[in-house]
Amino acid sequence: MRIVTATAVALALVVAGAPAAGARQPAAAAATEGIWRTDGYGTVLSIRNGTLQEYQTTAVSCLEGASARRTGPDAYTRTDGTVLTVRTRGDRDSGSVRADGDVGERNLRRIAELPGACEHQGPRDSLAAFDVFWQSFEENYPFFAAKGVDWHAVRDRYRPRVHAQTPPDELFAVFSEMVGPLHDAHVAVRDGDRIFAQGRPGTVQPDGTVDARAKEFVVERDLKDARNLQDFANGRITYADLPGGQGYLRISGFTGYAAPGAPYAAQPAELDRALDAALGRERGRPPKGLVIDLRINGGGSDALAVHLAGRLTDSPYTAYSKRARNDPADPTRHTRPQPVYVTPAQGGPHYTGPVVLLTGGSTVSAGESFTQALMDRPGRTVRIGQPTQGVFSDFMVRALPNGMEAWLPNEEYLTRSGRTFDGTGIPPHLTEPVFTEEEFAGGRDSAFDRAVEVLRSQP
Repeated sequence: MRIVTATAVALALVVAGAPAAGARQPAAAAATEGIWRTDGYGTVLSIRNGTLQEYQTTAVSCLEGASARRTGPDAYTRTDGTVLTVRTRGDRDSGSVRADGDVGERNLRRIAELPGACEHQGPRDSLAAFDVFWQSFEENYPFFAAKGVDWHAVRDRYRPRVHAQTPPDELFAVFSEMVGPLHDAHVAVRDGDRIFAQGRPGTVQPDGTVDARAKEFVVERDLKDARNLQDFANGRITYADLPGGQGYLRISGFTGYAAPGAPYAAQPAELDRALDAALGRERGRPPKGLVIDLRINGGGSDALAVHLAGRLTDSPYTAYSKRARNDPADPTRHTRPQPVYVTPAQGGPHYTGPVVLLTGGSTVSAGESFTQALMDRPGRTVRIGQPTQGVFSDFMVRALPNGMEAWLPNEEYLTRSGRTFDGTGIPPHLTEPVFTEEEFAGGRDSAFDRAVEVLRSQP
């Protein structure tokens, strides 16, 4: 899941351990004590005695989510190391929560007490799980109309097949059938180690096998005459100098750059190390043109994607705006659009020359938000290949009463004109095949060759 920009601020507030028992609370921590409801996201936060507890709510349920311990004046750290920053605003009845790795914040409104459903444990059987599953999508999923799916008809069709004692295998199959027609790569059903998820028809999900095959092909075919071939970020980033002075930067994801358990700050630090090499710190000059290859990109942190965009400009601009559904009964109601800005990165070389961006159906999530962030980039950016997957939102992980999970998106990423590319993906300027079996068999990489041709034609 992807959540915040001012990550450095959040991390700077982290200190080892929680406050000692009886210690005086900082003013910031005292101000956030109480119960808060998020604007959208179906979430209530309880902050008491140095502990933040999340509750996932619908009209029919309230289930405990993740918890976090106070590790700074307004910072709370989850067991997975994610740092949440909670702050109040002027009247102290409104505030915000951020988590490192995201590019936005979630607005909070103080409420008097927990919803009644949170005070007692409801049924945990299969029928209860069905109702929470259906209601979670009903209240949060933004794209039923665009996908042509009547979610109420889906409930009427499948609920009679479920009873309190329906076996987990059967229920997993029912849930998978219910969401299958959405063809949404940010929708998933999880039961232990098994996961149902599928993307847009005709596309391939960018798993490790797909990524390894594509990388081997690119290195042996496209980069055979390249110089300075280097891997960074646990192999997630590859850079090489192409003949003619162009550069090639392959990014297979916006996550996993640092060792497991490392603080978030280690991720952009490793990205910067790769970009320093790619953008000319060692050579003393930038490349003449830059190919950025996202054709196999499994997504990750939007903050890292925006950070990269900040190395490709010397003037600030708006990447996109994001909004979330915030009325359970009305899918046309949303939070106020929150702009996400690209600002020139501090330190390290910048590159402002021509960029060719290679994309395809295996360009997913943060790979797509990076693609969108370059649409209004000052300077020339050309997209070549195939449309991206068409999933942009952070995904919500919703616990179900029987221990299963539902994953779903609830946000839209908007262009300046208010358009979204959910479902269809961002189209290329120039269409070329991307890693088809015919291309592999023939030893061809038409998109890469077109990219080099475009850059060489630049004045």
